[in-house]
Amino acid sequence: MSVIPNNHVATSISSSSCTFLGQHKLSTTIRTKNVWLPAKYTGICKCVATPEQTAYTTKVSRNFNIGKLQAGYLFPEVARRKTAHLLKYPDAQVISLGIGDTTEPIPEVITSAMAKKAYALSTREGYSGYGAEQGEKPLRAAICSEYYANLGIEADDVFVSDGAKCDISRLQVVFGSNVTIAVQDPSYPAYVDSSVIMGQTGQYQKDVEKFSNIEYMRCTPENGFFPDLSTVSRTDIIFFCSPNNPTGAAASREQLTQLVQFAKKNGSIIVYDSAYAMYMSDDYPKSIFEIPGAKEVAIETASFSKYAGFTGVRLGWTVIPKDLLFSDGFPVAKDFNRIVCTCFNGASNISQAGGLACLTPEGLEAMQEVIGFYKENTKIIMETFISLGFKVYGGKNAPYVWIHFPGQSSWDVFSEILEKTHVVTTPGSGFGPGGEGFVRVSAFGHRENVVEACRRFKQLYK
Repeated sequence: MSVIPNNHVATSISSSSCTFLGQHKLSTTIRTKNVWLPAKYTGICKCVATPEQTAYTTKVSRNFNIGKLQAGYLFPEVARRKTAHLLKYPDAQVISLGIGDTTEPIPEVITSAMAKKAYALSTREGYSGYGAEQGEKPLRAAICSEYYANLGIEADDVFVSDGAKCDISRLQVVFGSNVTIAVQDPSYPAYVDSSVIMGQTGQYQKDVEKFSNIEYMRCTPENGFFPDLSTVSRTDIIFFCSPNNPTGAAASREQLTQLVQFAKKNGSIIVYDSAYAMYMSDDYPKSIFEIPGAKEVAIETASFSKYAGFTGVRLGWTVIPKDLLFSDGFPVAKDFNRIVCTCFNGASNISQAGGLACLTPEGLEAMQEVIGFYKENTKIIMETFISLGFKVYGGKNAPYVWIHFPGQSSWDVFSEILEKTHVVTTPGSGFGPGGEGFVRVSAFGHRENVVEACRRFKQLYK
């Protein structure tokens, strides 16, 4: 520290110098930013904080498109709010009916096949390393036989994967950044978010809660949750989920015929998500390939997650017919195969052993029992909200109940339910602007938890 006598010029000193001055019985009189010395020092010194150290940064720019995403992905955000609620109420018995994660044990006929495969890997005869990126031939053949018999689909049209969600992103890589997309509104958020990340969209428009350059196909109770295609603009790719997540609505044969004809007229490709097809009770198509002409315009993706409890095991598949061609005549399947071989080493051989067991007669019966359990949960939830006077949708053909709270914010309803009942749901607006005013309640839960949650709902809304 230096003190300049007589001319009262302020001198900058560091924080450590202030400590040093304190040892000299510095006056306790403090004025803004100035420290006054005792009279024998005829000058002013000024304390200035040591400049903060800045973190090292690389010279690599962030992906501009990821920066366009709004807040966090829906389900991690729901989980974050659940965690915050538990910190606030550490003794609360929180029941999760939000994220669509299965809760019931995987049937033993399936886990025993996986265990047998796992133990075999410890032997010379049973060990296997890398498998075919497209999946093991017996599993591809079994999927084709069970779900696509007599539909003109062949075993080598089936690509086995680690889940439908992963394949959606791989398909986006195939399509690239120059395509346009359409989505149901509301719909599973992975379709929109993967499109944003790929650079297919413009900026997020807060006034309408949409990304520009995406065609949002509004699905409401008034149109039976099937979009009015006469008002939908032409896009390259159409993402369509039936039964739908989150509304639970399943498309009829007539509606899917309209969709296929619409795609063919516009030269578009449908990415058909059939992850909940086995939950359908009505006589609706379980595959898009039941519709004439679909092989020329559609891809289908599916999963064992919600059938066999494979949400953690990870196993799904995507079907790309040989008849599906790009505008230059090149087969879409060949490009998808290239992406799979480049970005993926194939699904786990243990999970594929489980998938093969799922498709045995015993495995299919066991999966139907699990599905039946969740459908009974759905019935309990639906009857609860109907008894309380709510407009309730979905449920019959899907493990989700879509409940209308007219005039209310979805996140506000989510927060009120969590705060007053300690039950986690999912706000409808997280699935798109068309979901505002709705809340999705998942039927994936232990029976006692579903019953208890419904008891709490009745207390809240009686």
